Amino acid sequence: MESLQLDSLPSNYISANNIRIHYVRSGQGSPMVLLHGWPEFWYTWRHCIPTLAKQYNVVAPDLRGFGDTEKSPPGRNAGSPAETLAEDLLGLIDGLGLDRIALVSGDVGAYASMAFARKWPERLRGLFFFCCPYPGIGRRYGQPDHLIEVWYQYFNQLPWAAELVGSSRENCRTYFKHFLDHWSGDDPSVFAEDLEIWVDNFMKPGNIQGGFNWYVSSAATRLLSIEEKLPVKPRIEVPSRFLWGKHDPIVKPEWSDRLQEYFASFTIDFVDAGHFVHYQRPDIAAPEILEFFDAHK
Repeated sequence: MESLQLDSLPSNYISANNIRIHYVRSGQGSPMVLLHGWPEFWYTWRHCIPTLAKQYNVVAPDLRGFGDTEKSPPGRNAGSPAETLAEDLLGLIDGLGLDRIALVSGDVGAYASMAFARKWPERLRGLFFFCCPYPGIGRRYGQPDHLIEVWYQYFNQLPWAAELVGSSRENCRTYFKHFLDHWSGDDPSVFAEDLEIWVDNFMKPGNIQGGFNWYVSSAATRLLSIEEKLPVKPRIEVPSRFLWGKHDPIVKPEWSDRLQEYFASFTIDFVDAGHFVHYQRPDIAAPEILEFFDAHK
């Protein structure tokens, strides 16, 4: 499958929701927005964009604090909750003159997508999720046998964590390589080609802390979710599609069993991959995205 190189698409910037958002754009037609997770940036979509851009006007931004999007404010803070990321998305598509969008996301991007869908459902043709963290996971996320997987969510909140990880390129590589490899099913070959590009990205000033700020911002909500004390909200009515990695160790596929409590209309399938389905199996991910949105025009 055709893939992009880092410099094959020009960088674009737009001021929206009081920050400067970086994005890349490719293709023509109906708009499609791709929202990455952690530890990622727009380049995580590089295997999917060429196929998607043959039919869609694809926009892949860096989320607030990630990649080349502004850190607001700089340093350690709780300035990037899901609701703010959703407002960033609204500002982005309004600024680009996009009306109804096809929205694809995973991980952190999935939180932003769900917040967006609850507030502005009329702006969406549909939602496509990879390995989606959602409130129905509940107490299972904090079970003793899962704590070994989520330790980083607490480490990332420590005031000195970003300084330690970024104290050398070697430390940065060691830290992020763990997640890229382990979440891909303990397969170091998956990200081997792009590992140094990931290190380059996170060694940019503010990028490690910018990503860690998501965990600072979401800490209170995460605790309520694990305690199953989040206020009950109406189900998301936007048509939704889930493609879940069978070997995802962080958002386990069996935890999709309560999606019907949170999504009114959805379909789901499982694929032989880890957490980064879009990167690891673009041969499946990209056609699935096209098929879903072709049916929801």
